[in-house]
Amino acid sequence: MTDPRPGTATEKGRGPTPTAAPHRAAGPGAPSTVGTARSVLFVPGSRPDRFAKATASGADLVVIDLEDAVGPGGKAEARATVFGWPDLAGVAVRINAAGTDWHEADLAAVLAAHAAGSGPAAVMLPKADAAATAATAAALPVGSALLPLVESARGVRDADRIAESDRVVRLVFGSVDYAHDIAATPHPPAEDELLYARSVLVNSSRAAGLAAPVDGVTLALDDVETAEREARRSRDVGFGGKLCLHPRQLPGVHRAFLPTEAEVAWARRAAEAAQRSDGGAIRLDGEIMDKPRLDLALRILAQADTAA
Repeated sequence: MTDPRPGTATEKGRGPTPTAAPHRAAGPGAPSTVGTARSVLFVPGSRPDRFAKATASGADLVVIDLEDAVGPGGKAEARATVFGWPDLAGVAVRINAAGTDWHEADLAAVLAAHAAGSGPAAVMLPKADAAATAATAAALPVGSALLPLVESARGVRDADRIAESDRVVRLVFGSVDYAHDIAATPHPPAEDELLYARSVLVNSSRAAGLAAPVDGVTLALDDVETAEREARRSRDVGFGGKLCLHPRQLPGVHRAFLPTEAEVAWARRAAEAAQRSDGGAIRLDGEIMDKPRLDLALRILAQADTAA
């Protein structure tokens, strides 16, 4: 059997190569789940009855949404509800985009919550470009984690600068809005039409030393197999997590970011061949196993051990 994932981009948790930038943390206030979450579950900021249910759903990270999930007339009430919730420190909050009527008030609420010692685990910034990311990062206190949601042509163009901004822990891909912005017609589950943008975010994240980015949502809420299939495709491209719209999508997404049985079997055979070689050249299934391929095998085995 040959390597089932040739040329796969490395990601947080798989270990850096000697030439890769070290992982860049946001500071002491950023919880580890922000950088390692496989599943990132949205919950509407106008539905406080769902907040606790979302945090108990098994999602690695919950994002309470003040943007798309809340209409213009309900923004102020939702903001007060969200920032009055006692368990805010364990979740992220998606604020409204820079330039909207609600952005400054959302930021002020974030700052007040942090001053009171109950700030959110992270702030997700929609419609992120370089300027909006830099301005939002400058407004946040030290140790805050910022998750820029890249969902426009400007955002993809600015991906390197966004990834290098202070407070940024991880990039997030808003695939639906991005497709609309560039007038694309994606065809799931592969969505090859968006592969360029996805590859840009993966490369920018790696170059900046960030955790692997989070891919966009699966809109088919009742089709859990599609969600899992799309999540595995995301992992193959180099993403480390996926946005989710419903708790039923979580189990499949979690499975998708773990090695398959075939990958683990190949990795074990590669590691055994390396041990027998005593430092010499390794040939496996008619292919030469160089160091990057052996590193991949060892990372797969480490992931399998962690999952077990």
